[in-house]
Amino acid sequence: MIDEVQKIVISLPAHAEYVDIVRLNLYGVASKMGFSYEEIEDMKVAVSEACNNSVLYAYKGGAGMMEVVFEVQNDALSITVKDEGESFESWGERSALHDKDLSDAQIGGLGFYLMQALMDDVSVVNEAGKGTKVVMTRRLVKSEERV
Repeated sequence: MIDEVQKIVISLPAHAEYVDIVRLNLYGVASKMGFSYEEIEDMKVAVSEACNNSVLYAYKGGAGMMEVVFEVQNDALSITVKDEGESFESWGERSALHDKDLSDAQIGGLGFYLMQALMDDVSVVNEAGKGTKVVMTRRLVKSEERV
């Protein structure tokens, strides 16, 4: 068992072709922790959405970096995707999709909804002038606890 939080930090260009590197690292970390294939696939979708937001919005197609941190705990995996680009101001509006019909969602507005649906906890911090940080956590259910 892991007694303390272990961190894996990846810093890479905020370009679409690098998102696969994040997904591959997630697979390695999560499978080593004991997550099921289905849980890992869900997490891969969520982390891809967070990375894609950095790629598409933070630097508006210009050069920039994103940092991905995997925090391995005894019973959970936390994934942080951080950029230092322009803050994405409409995050709050997108989190309210639960009260709306799916047809009311804006084009491109389902990423945050997917992250919330696929992870146990999701938080977004927009730091004025310092970018956006998305923190997603998935708790590990031990095989004897699974139904």
